Amino acid sequence: MLRSAEQSLPMQSNRRPSPLNRRVLTLLLFGVAFAWSLAQASVWSRDVVNEQGWPLVWRFVSAIARPDLSPDLLALVLQSTLVTLAFAVCGTALSLLIGAVVGLLSSAICGQALVPGRPGVARIGTAPWLAVRAALAVPRAIHEVIWGLFFINIIGLDPLTAILAIAIPFGAITGKVFADILDETPRDVLHALQHSGAQRFTALLYSVLPQAFPDLLSYAFYRLECAIRSATVLGLIGAGGLGYQILLSLQSLRYEQMWTFLFALIVLSGVTDLWSSFLRRRLHLANRIDLHAQQVAPTSRATYRPDPMAQLSLALTALLIPWSFWYVNADVSKLMAPRTVQLLAGVARDSLPPRLDASLIAELFRLSAQTLSMSILAMTLAGAGGLLLALPAARNLVKPGGLLESDHRRVGGTVAGTLIFGSARSILLVTRAISEPIWTFILLFVLFPGILPGAIGLGLYNLGILGRLMAEVTENADQQPLRALAAQGAARSQVFVYGVLPATLPRNLLYLLYRWEVSIRATVVVGLVGAGGLGRLLTEQLGSFDYRSVVTTLIFFVGLTFLVDMISAAARRAIR
Repeated sequence: MLRSAEQSLPMQSNRRPSPLNRRVLTLLLFGVAFAWSLAQASVWSRDVVNEQGWPLVWRFVSAIARPDLSPDLLALVLQSTLVTLAFAVCGTALSLLIGAVVGLLSSAICGQALVPGRPGVARIGTAPWLAVRAALAVPRAIHEVIWGLFFINIIGLDPLTAILAIAIPFGAITGKVFADILDETPRDVLHALQHSGAQRFTALLYSVLPQAFPDLLSYAFYRLECAIRSATVLGLIGAGGLGYQILLSLQSLRYEQMWTFLFALIVLSGVTDLWSSFLRRRLHLANRIDLHAQQVAPTSRATYRPDPMAQLSLALTALLIPWSFWYVNADVSKLMAPRTVQLLAGVARDSLPPRLDASLIAELFRLSAQTLSMSILAMTLAGAGGLLLALPAARNLVKPGGLLESDHRRVGGTVAGTLIFGSARSILLVTRAISEPIWTFILLFVLFPGILPGAIGLGLYNLGILGRLMAEVTENADQQPLRALAAQGAARSQVFVYGVLPATLPRNLLYLLYRWEVSIRATVVVGLVGAGGLGRLLTEQLGSFDYRSVVTTLIFFVGLTFLVDMISAAARRAIR
């Protein structure tokens, strides 16, 4: 019997694994989805490119060398920049307040700390907590632009419209992330305080919140960066600020003025990005999107240390919040005005029941397919381009002394590496500073309306975000195996193929899938400027006050968002 077992061992060890594993199957499914998306976009059609638009493209590109720097326009640029910044700060502050409340209400650890006699509540939750989590799913699935268009119909073109349009979806997203951060917090201190006789709320306040505070603060910085871009997009629907001025310049073909506003937007985004990164480094906080992707290192809370410079920056930020509310001068009384209440009641009355006729349902299925294919094409472009630009944008690769730098002892190699690094970082900054609808509007100069310009616009914007995240992944990778390969005489291409790529690819794919979940919401934005999909139809329905059809379209859109979330979650499990 022992001999038979020993004879069977070589046969088992020589057995090859099946080529159809989860990762291969995921790759095959992606290939099929990508081919289907290309067919949906009709990329092989002769009616894709508008050759008559190339002169406009040349005028647009050549205007970059001669931006309008007249004093009157520069004063308008400064005023628009401050408006965009104030909208972002006000929206972020209100969203953090909403997120803190709903995050506590929807966290399992809060239920464990506050509900007596329910030790299993942290594991299974209770009905109120689950109800809050379910209620958060709808507002965070609807893009800020849709909220903005809704509030314009109710409140009008008031600064309060932009603030609420940012605060409501961001508050729902922040609440979910805050709840996840709280639930991942170690509970030993909480249990010790509870067993020592401390009040339930006091135990929660002095145990969980101090441990989670660094991660909560880090995510607040990330939300502010996102709010800058959202405030710009809301300008495209008339909310004011840099986005509104950029749209006016584009529509009137005043490209010299448009580039001046674009440069201001790039500077604003760059300063916010640098400031946020500076605070994270000084406070030793978790990396940008790691919190949202639930990839927080367990040691991130333990490494938090107060820093005088960081504390000064935080104090200035605290002063920026009241200044922003004063600067925009939003009329909060409009929320409770009789006319607002009457209009809200009218919208609720006109929205039910949803329109369910066969023609609309068939159109929604067709547009849902277009929206899904648009997001797939966009993330393919963003992933490929982001990976290519992330390599020269990583500090530990091409900069002087980097692993892939040709010869850092030579002055020429040092200058070349620095130029490559700076150029890659600049391209990533520009692509993510210019929002998706602006990219799409520019592409419509030479591309006919459809999902292709929307997909490219979404792809360029996400390319900048993913490239920066992928560069940070490369910088944070373990350097010892990479340097060991280089020390053994491996060529630069071998160091990349056998060292950098295997170490960073899984994390990069996780970020790509997360951005896919986010970009499906952004398809609504590019629909504003003629990119097709559900966003275009939803904009038309809101403009015509057809609220019954709006509700039906939103049901399809939220369902599509949840479908992408589930596919992304399954793909992440396959990658891991």
